[in-house]
Amino acid sequence: MTAMEFNHQLISLESKLSRFAMSLTSDKEEAHDLLQETYLKALSHRDKFIGYSNLKAWTFTIMKNTFINNYRKHQKENTHNDVTKNMYFLNISRDISPEKPDTEYFTQEILKQIDSLPDEFKQPFNMFLSGYKYKEIADELELKIGTVKSRIFFTRKKLMDSLKDFQ
Repeated sequence: MTAMEFNHQLISLESKLSRFAMSLTSDKEEAHDLLQETYLKALSHRDKFIGYSNLKAWTFTIMKNTFINNYRKHQKENTHNDVTKNMYFLNISRDISPEKPDTEYFTQEILKQIDSLPDEFKQPFNMFLSGYKYKEIADELELKIGTVKSRIFFTRKKLMDSLKDFQ
């Protein structure tokens, strides 16, 4: 396929590519940017297009992969790595409003119910609330991971039953 034929066929796909870009992004400006980026990649990698294979499928694949890569890049940009000890900045509350009196009362009641649990349930549950993963809890308490999961599950169930007034 000559460069002129390639360019002509690529331009003829514009309306279909635009609709596909709009379905991916749901934003007119982002769809236009995605279309332009797809054209740029298709033109710059024309040598990788093999003969008379399906140009439409090839460009749609370029667009889909470009969209996915941009999405992943955007997600990484919004990820914050906290290097402080105990990951303080990730764990602090973003809610600036002062605690309401009833919230403190509810918290005290919940903590009272947790404290009344037998140690075999209380310890794994408290570790889970502190952010430990199941595997870490199992290793620390020298239990099987299934035992840890079931104890945490049953503790939640017991707490939900005993704290029905707070739901």
